[in-house]
Amino acid sequence: MARAFLEEVSSGDQVREAMASERGYDEGVWKRVATELGWPALLVPEEYEGLGLTTVELVALLEEMGRALLCSPFFSTVCLGVNALLVAAGDEQKAALLPRIAAGETTATLALTEAAGSWDASGIATQARSDAGDVVLNGVKTYVPDGHTADLLLVVARDEGTQGEAGIALFAVPADTPGVERRWLPTMDQTRKQAEVTLADVRLPGSARLGGAGASREGWAAVEHILDLAAVAVAAEQVGGAQKCLDLSVDYAKERVQFGRPIGSFQAIKHKCADMMVRVESARSAAYYAACLAAEGSPELPEHAAAAKAYCSEAYWQCAAEGIQIHGGVGFTWEYDVHLYFKRAKSSEAFLGSPSLHREKVAQRIGL
Repeated sequence: MARAFLEEVSSGDQVREAMASERGYDEGVWKRVATELGWPALLVPEEYEGLGLTTVELVALLEEMGRALLCSPFFSTVCLGVNALLVAAGDEQKAALLPRIAAGETTATLALTEAAGSWDASGIATQARSDAGDVVLNGVKTYVPDGHTADLLLVVARDEGTQGEAGIALFAVPADTPGVERRWLPTMDQTRKQAEVTLADVRLPGSARLGGAGASREGWAAVEHILDLAAVAVAAEQVGGAQKCLDLSVDYAKERVQFGRPIGSFQAIKHKCADMMVRVESARSAAYYAACLAAEGSPELPEHAAAAKAYCSEAYWQCAAEGIQIHGGVGFTWEYDVHLYFKRAKSSEAFLGSPSLHREKVAQRIGL
């Protein structure tokens, strides 16, 4: 069902049209995604008017989205926003925020990275200051997925006077709060828009701080778990993208004739395609195994999420690069879709941390 729908609304021409707009997606398509298909409600528990499904179902859907390069706020809203609320929010906060997301009325995102560009606690400089029962936020968040369009910003900040992993918390910030300024950033991959978010004396009620009864984790532990879940989600998208690169390459190799025969009959091209297939299948296994662990709440998730992100990032990048080579000189021209996957592969490789960073996480988490 997902593949049929995405073939209808996310063709190569439709992707180009969406990525050329500053918003970055077709609002009509997003409305259909929310109202006809109910995808924003996928992970939301039934008690909050959602479907109550798991990371396994999410990964299956994300693989198709990655295959189609769907331009939408789905990843930022569901894989970042909903997961952040499920992990860090209290019961009252979930009841107030999740139903509107499930209905497609609110989009959300996670505002984490800053000028340091790191994905650990040391990179968090945004300050949260208490003032007469309120909290005042000051700082600048960079490369926030869909940060220029999201209705709700889940901002990671630290209490004044803290450092390292101490004093870290998440805050639910409506995007129209006075003091919030957002600026779309030009990036290599325009199929997933990113933004800079400036918080200048943003005053919020104390209830904006996520936590309390119903929160499974708090502080930096919550952020780490959110990032692990996001890593699994990105890996699933990368599997879909890598599969599409293989499919495009095989189709082109059957059609392109050189020296009187299809180039797919040449051994060098066969080897490239065979290597791509091995990478795709191995990446799919890594992503789905991590998804199963996430669905079960397994304590082994951190190392397997990192392993999946590291392997799938490199598999996608290698498949996209080989796809360009198989297409030859036309591979990077605007008319062919393979260059769009090449750019997404490089962008998603860096998103949430490089493969070397995630391999280091695996080593640390298994005690090496």
